[in-house]
Amino acid sequence: MKNQEIRNTVAELQDLYAQADVLKAAIIEREALIKDEMESREVDMIDLGNVIVRFTSILSNRFDTTAFKKLHKDLYSLFTRQVQSKRFSIA
Repeated sequence: MKNQEIRNTVAELQDLYAQADVLKAAIIEREALIKDEMESREVDMIDLGNVIVRFTSILSNRFDTTAFKKLHKDLYSLFTRQVQSKRFSIA
């Protein structure tokens, strides 16, 4: 692939990123409308016939690595490992 082809592909990709941002904002806005309506109705499920919408609370337990590291630094270091990955970015 020549540099001009890469430039064109990057330009297309940046346009797609911009479209994705617009779509993500629209999705968040629509979700908020539905969530607000469900909260105002004080329901956590709405059956619309062809689709069921749920907005429920979920409890989960998460491991607090920061607190564990502070209290047990030596033990924490025994179970950490370096991992290599690649990052793609356009600036």
